[in-house]
Amino acid sequence: MKSYYFKILLPIAFVMGYFTHVIYKQQTNANSPLLTSIKPSKVTTLLDKIKAKKRLDVVILDAPTVYYVGSDDHQGFEYDLLKDYTENMGLELNLTVVHTVKEALELTRRGYGDLTAASLSVDEARLKEFKFGPYYHSINEELICHNSLYKQKLFPRELKDLIELNITIGENTSAAKTLEDIKAKVPEFTYQISKDGSTEELLAKVWKNEIDCTVADTHIFSISQRYYPELVSSIKLTPKIHLGWILRKGDDSLNESLFRWLNKYERSGKMAELHNFYYGFLKIFDYYDTKVFYKRIKKTLPKYEKLFKGAGKKYNIPWIILAAQSYQESHWNPQAKSYTGVRGMMMLTNDTAKLLGVKNRLSTKQSIYGGAKYFDMVRKEFPKDLEGKNLWAFTLAAYNVGLGHIYDAQKLAKKLNKNPYSWNDLKTVLPLLTQKKYYKDLKHGYARGNEPVHYVDAIQHYYDIIVKHELEEMPENANGSKK
Repeated sequence: MKSYYFKILLPIAFVMGYFTHVIYKQQTNANSPLLTSIKPSKVTTLLDKIKAKKRLDVVILDAPTVYYVGSDDHQGFEYDLLKDYTENMGLELNLTVVHTVKEALELTRRGYGDLTAASLSVDEARLKEFKFGPYYHSINEELICHNSLYKQKLFPRELKDLIELNITIGENTSAAKTLEDIKAKVPEFTYQISKDGSTEELLAKVWKNEIDCTVADTHIFSISQRYYPELVSSIKLTPKIHLGWILRKGDDSLNESLFRWLNKYERSGKMAELHNFYYGFLKIFDYYDTKVFYKRIKKTLPKYEKLFKGAGKKYNIPWIILAAQSYQESHWNPQAKSYTGVRGMMMLTNDTAKLLGVKNRLSTKQSIYGGAKYFDMVRKEFPKDLEGKNLWAFTLAAYNVGLGHIYDAQKLAKKLNKNPYSWNDLKTVLPLLTQKKYYKDLKHGYARGNEPVHYVDAIQHYYDIIVKHELEEMPENANGSKK
């Protein structure tokens, strides 16, 4: 019986083996119809999904180091980075703007967007919960003090020097853990916690000598030092801390894409330029070098005086205001160019130039007349009962920081029982636009509110000097008075 089954099954096995061999040969043959008809299914990656919808959805923090509405466009260190990436990838940048890190992390946990940008330090706790992309910036936590401590011989150089100082930090900041670690090493050390004071507010208190020192991240201090040049970094309290964007969990396709782009961005020198623009230290009052300015009044201003007068006459603007503003903008350099791409004597953006009909921003005449035209357009946005110095100051401030932020400041002034049409009042309100408790409820959000105040002060300074020079140059009457 076994012999019978063996005789039957052996040929069947042989035939099946033969056909299996034929099929294998066909599948391994490049020209085989069987091979061409079998196509492996393609896996759709996170990056594929982003490309398919043609946009990158980003949860972004409204803050000075991340994103804010500038005078003419959106600005911010992280915003500019993401804008370059999306343009490089042919994508639209779609923003969901939040006002606190807490809100940003809550939306992230709920799966909003493809990426979260909020000046987030990468620490162990966050790494356990979130997936980070490539690190784009590194900072330190630094102890920031007023330079008057030098004269008082209280300027801290090591941790034991902190015992005698009044140091205040914000609540729920990473600085709290840093100072707790210091306290473990120096038990006599004490510090205060402000429940509602942001880092920028505390830096302002240091500047006013209301407290001795506070703790700030490197990049926040760099921005604030423009307005408070008396502030000094004394001790670096932490080693380098990396900042990164949180990516949604999944494959590494977006992470790898960002990494390749960031490498290219850094090698091109763009990262250094961007860092210098936002965080490069620039003392605003360095422009007040009166000696140099007097020399330029005599040697440079006469080349352009006729154009300032012509533009001033056409748009009913005192020509000395235009001349002083132009010096603040470009130091009367027709070839002037900033990192953001504004150009010329009046430093016009591309979009503003198009709006004004300026075809060549490097043309001295086109730039001066274009700037005067824009000045006139901005001025007409204010009510007729705003007059004199108030009108000039409001117009210059809006030219610098944008009309939207001036409207926000006026709205805030009303809430604070200040006169929204007085520059003396508004210049005290504008700096509040750097504080979250104020700007979070305003239409245009965060603004570098100190900047337009300094801008107007600087132009007033230059204006006064030019007027004084003009009076000195006027011929005298017989009785010795100026004509």
